[in-house]
Amino acid sequence: MKTDKKIFEIIIFARAGQGAKSAAEVLAQAALLEGKQVQAFPYYGPERNGAPTKAYVRISDDPIRTHEPILDPDVVLVLDDTLLGSEDVTSNLDEYESLIVNTNLSRKEVSEAVGGFDGNIKAVDATDIAMEVLGQNKPNGIMLGKLVQVSGVVKLDSLEQKFRDIFEAKIGEELTNKNIRAIQKGHDSF
Repeated sequence: MKTDKKIFEIIIFARAGQGAKSAAEVLAQAALLEGKQVQAFPYYGPERNGAPTKAYVRISDDPIRTHEPILDPDVVLVLDDTLLGSEDVTSNLDEYESLIVNTNLSRKEVSEAVGGFDGNIKAVDATDIAMEVLGQNKPNGIMLGKLVQVSGVVKLDSLEQKFRDIFEAKIGEELTNKNIRAIQKGHDSF
């Protein structure tokens, strides 16, 4: 990770409907809980289910004055590995920054799929974890767990608490608890 930047910047690549916007919201709320300054906003191209989309998150201890899309992220999350060949997910990432991909590909295969990026690649089969724990293909929380483990940008407890605060009334206690277990599994995955 860069140490000269005061603002920690994250881009989440996904397909519409995969929860990139919700992931950005939970992460931003966890940072707010810790007293940090945040921005979280989605970018929509063609608004149709399955179309490529992005969400941006900025986290800082100081006020954030910029409102531009993120061009030089510290971490990139990719919720759908089919985007590796069609989106430039490694743009401006250097060897000290992280690319976290939901995939069953190896690190080497991910590197080859994105044109030889040799930085910090974390391949997590979040879809498999989601199917095992949740019984549905909802990898976004798992990927947030891995993001927290890799970056330390917020505490895992803060992420879990904000997930519960935001979603328990919407999806119920049982499914909320399953999602929190999935977040933990993503955090603890290798």
